[in-house]
Amino acid sequence: MGSTITVSIRSLAVSAAVAIAVVMAYAIGSAQSGGTPAFAAGNAVPGGTPTIVMTGSGEATGIPDQLTFSLSIGANAADVSTALASSNRVTRDVLQAVRDQGIDVEDIQTTGLSIDANYDYSGEGPPVLTGYRASQKLSVLVRSLPDAGSTISAAVEAGGNAVRLSGVQLKIGDPDALMREARDAAFAEAKAKAEQYAAATGRQLGDVTSVREVAAKSPAYQDLAYRSAGLVAADSAVPIKAGSAELEVTVSVVWSFV
Repeated sequence: MGSTITVSIRSLAVSAAVAIAVVMAYAIGSAQSGGTPAFAAGNAVPGGTPTIVMTGSGEATGIPDQLTFSLSIGANAADVSTALASSNRVTRDVLQAVRDQGIDVEDIQTTGLSIDANYDYSGEGPPVLTGYRASQKLSVLVRSLPDAGSTISAAVEAGGNAVRLSGVQLKIGDPDALMREARDAAFAEAKAKAEQYAAATGRQLGDVTSVREVAAKSPAYQDLAYRSAGLVAADSAVPIKAGSAELEVTVSVVWSFV
């Protein structure tokens, strides 16, 4: 994990024939009016107080405890009303099956509804209208991961071949707690490095004058590859493995020197 030190150099009163090459991460700069050199590591805060700028990175690892998945329910018929009625019937069965697994109403959302015409393009002439397809899409959040497998299986069993399953994704229910842990670790690393450099130069850290969150990397959740009802055994719970997810935060902190 890298660190950043901003170094500020003040000119010294020297003879015109001498050039000073600054090659160190810290420099002892500017002779003040009384002749005492002032240390400068970083940009000076108002009043001329020297500062030091350090970055720190922190990571936190969590175990996914929730799961989301999407369902698409479709029905074909010779006319629009029959196709929609069939789709509605299967959707109600799927919703009831999901509710019977203990899923709250607010965790089930309708995300799509469409009615499309079906055509036969196999002939040499113009496409031939063969009927209509009504499709409805649902998104389901399972807040208790141990219940996820049985919920998926119940939904698929209720919908049968009319159901298509997609978007199965593990997630962490409270990522803010993980973020706080990563922020604490990032700040602690920045402070430890700042204290090390301060001790090496015979100084002490003063107050924090600025804190900036440079970057935050959210947990990367992996989609599980269930694409259709045919891939899910309706008579048993789908096996779900939680694994782990990592979150990373980088902060930049400015301290004054005393």
